[in-house]
Amino acid sequence: MTDAVRIIDSNGIREISLNRPAVHNAFDDQLIAELTSAIDATGDDATIGCLVLTGEGSTFSAGADANWMRAMSAASEDENREDSLRLARLMRTLNFLPKPTIAKVNGSAYGGGIGLIACCDIAIGVEGAKFSLSEAKLGLVPAVISPYVIAAIGLRQARKLFVSAEVFDADEARRIDLLHEVVSRTALDEAVARSLHFLRKCGGQAKAEAKALALRIAGITRESAERLDAENAALIARLRVSTEGQEGLSAFLDKRPPRWAVET
Repeated sequence: MTDAVRIIDSNGIREISLNRPAVHNAFDDQLIAELTSAIDATGDDATIGCLVLTGEGSTFSAGADANWMRAMSAASEDENREDSLRLARLMRTLNFLPKPTIAKVNGSAYGGGIGLIACCDIAIGVEGAKFSLSEAKLGLVPAVISPYVIAAIGLRQARKLFVSAEVFDADEARRIDLLHEVVSRTALDEAVARSLHFLRKCGGQAKAEAKALALRIAGITRESAERLDAENAALIARLRVSTEGQEGLSAFLDKRPPRWAVET
């Protein structure tokens, strides 16, 4: 057990849980660092054949932590770029892990939480979960996670959800391919176990090569991801220190509507 993530190994399966239930498993610099390290170590551990990623409590991840956002709103553009690159490394590490990954989506996911789901090979979520790429409400964009989300749900759906920041439910997440399966909360463990049953029947090297094959045919490589990460980190850093970004972050932290929001 660490402060921000919880790791349990059982019969060659590693389950990593985001372990900040009091703040709905929101991202901060510690969670990002510990989760990146835990995922990286999984790739190097010959005793582990599959990774299951989930959240403690009733929420998968609420996205960015308020205190973390407050610190970043006061940081320089260079500091924001370095911060964004750390989040980008987390997503890239998960996306290119040479082992099968299952997102065990135990509840709602926003922002970066959706990025984690999109980076996993298999995604199973619970009924009643809510989802949103909510960054535009803050005068920002889902820059770092965008390549993985677009790869998961397609350009047409991403354009709608990036610009509207609307909330959608688990059934819609299934329809647009963010989730592969939606089950009741009581059936989540069984559904994940069923996926693991099939994964255990496949060769370890074959699974690694099959995953790399699918990504490569889609034009997604680690090198291309690193280039996009640098561009997207620069973009989100610029927006965070912009007039609109500063207003959006201030409004969120002050629990008020931003100046551009119009009641209808």
